[in-house]
Amino acid sequence: MTEPIDESNIESLFEAPPMAEQERMIEAILFAVSEPMTSKQIADRLPHGCEVPEALAYLRKRYDGKGVNLVKAGDGWAFRTAPDLGFLMQKETVETRKLSRAGVETLAIIAYHQPTTRAEIEEIRGVSVSRGTLDMLLELGWIKLGRRRMSPGRPVTFIVTQEFLDHFGLETSRDLPGIKELRAAGILDNRPPPGSVGDVEEGDVDERDQDDMFE
Repeated sequence: MTEPIDESNIESLFEAPPMAEQERMIEAILFAVSEPMTSKQIADRLPHGCEVPEALAYLRKRYDGKGVNLVKAGDGWAFRTAPDLGFLMQKETVETRKLSRAGVETLAIIAYHQPTTRAEIEEIRGVSVSRGTLDMLLELGWIKLGRRRMSPGRPVTFIVTQEFLDHFGLETSRDLPGIKELRAAGILDNRPPPGSVGDVEEGDVDERDQDDMFE
């Protein structure tokens, strides 16, 4: 005689673990990966029925004020050293080549005006943008191609990437610093507006764009 199936046992197989256990699981996953993970990527690794957004919120709060924080960069989540303790990592950080003024300006324009076309970047800077500058920013993974504009020629647009947000510790592009902060950091100066002193002809390359985009 076949024994009746206990439906309660079947249902228990599909019950999500307690919230505290979900937090532990997400904590283990994020500590093990090298790149930020989206909520969907995390959910794909967890048991059925887990409440990922809620667990992330609890986990983020639990790490608030500690040496390591749970941060959101774009759509991804990752553990990062607390900003006020970054100086402790200086010896372990290898400083790579520095972006030239042309590279910094181009990247800043894209970040603040995205999605933006090459022509719009040149209009704001007042000089032509060398192809090498955009190619290098694409290679770094800090910008990517956006949608084409529904205008004559359908030019491509450029937008910043999640890697850019993660590198600079930003949750969204809305967290970018203001003009005063950029000037205080030396990224912007008080030069005359682009085009006010000798515009660069179409096809010419500004001396700041020559050779490599790195100094």
